[in-house]
Amino acid sequence: MKSTRKDLGSYNLQVIETKKFRTLTMRIDFHSPIQKNEITKRNILSDILLQSTKEYPTKRDMIIASENLYAADIYNHTQRVGNYIMTSFILQVLDDKYTEKGNFEKAIEFLGKILFDPDVEENSFKEEKLSIVKKNCSVALSSIKEDAGEYAFIRLKEAYGKESPISYRMMGYKEDLEEITGKNLYEYYKKMLDQDFVDIYMVGDISIDKALSILKKQMKFRKVKKKKVPYEVEQKPLRKKKLIAREKIENTQSKLAIACPIKKAKDYEKNYPLVLANIILGGGVDSKLFRDVREKKSLCYSIYSSYSKLDQMFFIASGIDRENYDKTVEEITKIIENMQKGKMTEKEIKVAKEFYQTSLTNIEENPMSLIREYLTQALTGLEPYEERASKMNKVTKQQIVRAIKKVKMDTIYLLEGEKNEDN
Repeated sequence: MKSTRKDLGSYNLQVIETKKFRTLTMRIDFHSPIQKNEITKRNILSDILLQSTKEYPTKRDMIIASENLYAADIYNHTQRVGNYIMTSFILQVLDDKYTEKGNFEKAIEFLGKILFDPDVEENSFKEEKLSIVKKNCSVALSSIKEDAGEYAFIRLKEAYGKESPISYRMMGYKEDLEEITGKNLYEYYKKMLDQDFVDIYMVGDISIDKALSILKKQMKFRKVKKKKVPYEVEQKPLRKKKLIAREKIENTQSKLAIACPIKKAKDYEKNYPLVLANIILGGGVDSKLFRDVREKKSLCYSIYSSYSKLDQMFFIASGIDRENYDKTVEEITKIIENMQKGKMTEKEIKVAKEFYQTSLTNIEENPMSLIREYLTQALTGLEPYEERASKMNKVTKQQIVRAIKKVKMDTIYLLEGEKNEDN
């Protein structure tokens, strides 16, 4: 496998050349500093672009065009990445050797029409298509509580800090949805093309020269932009006393979510000891949270922790019976405090390192995993995964303890189920 990255001024190109897959995968990332009032508009824009183009004015036309490209799959995804909002358009298609010569370039041409030749008239997206996309968005926003676990995280992050990008709802907001028109959405579309930073990734049996040749013809990015905002979210001051918030929900199970910011960690700690600390705490298959809180104490149905480097945060999530809330929080607190006192075994550290090494090995098994890996390297300055393997093996217990001492429990949110299972 060979990876080459080029800064082409108006966009960055990363080509990951490998014969491992039968497909060619391309992802275009548009990213800009996140603005809360633009999240809904960004979601609507990315969806309406996939509905039609000037050349393919109906959804049926779009499907037929995809099928004619040997079932090329094009889809989109919008997420927050630290201080930025990132909208990705992904193309996956069979390698030309399994279809016909030039099919990949035709698929990229089709994606180019989606991005650069939308179905607009008089500088406005058509209201009949816009109304369909807005209705779908409205339904999704109205059903936000249906995934109780995800909703608990949303409410936790809002409680943690309303002014922080961490608190923003990436599904969007109903009040902003009502303000979107065909004209202001088209203005926002032009702004995205003109101002967003763009990264393009390709994975498959394709050379950097071939990729450049195709993109110069099919991708109309021209303006050069410079990033001015860091991706890593600046932490707000820690509370002197933990914030504990509750909300009732019509559900048999309660959802517990906890935010644990990390204060003044060094880059090495963020990349290595804190990663292992999270795996030992609740991110691995044999974590302390799972083993002690769920298996030994039987206090919850599920429990895990996750680590966000760009947010400088550990998150903990658990599904519990509401009567077990106090005992569960007490046990989680005890486990973190014990880890900060050095109460972890060499076996736990060894298992965590093995888990991490396995995750590195799995990166090469999937095109999207490879893209995420190289995106993370570009955004955070993380070393290549081949180098991280040996560095992680050298992390000591003392380094893990020193790092997890910087993790502080700040905000606890309980989404309290009100239904009994008999109801």
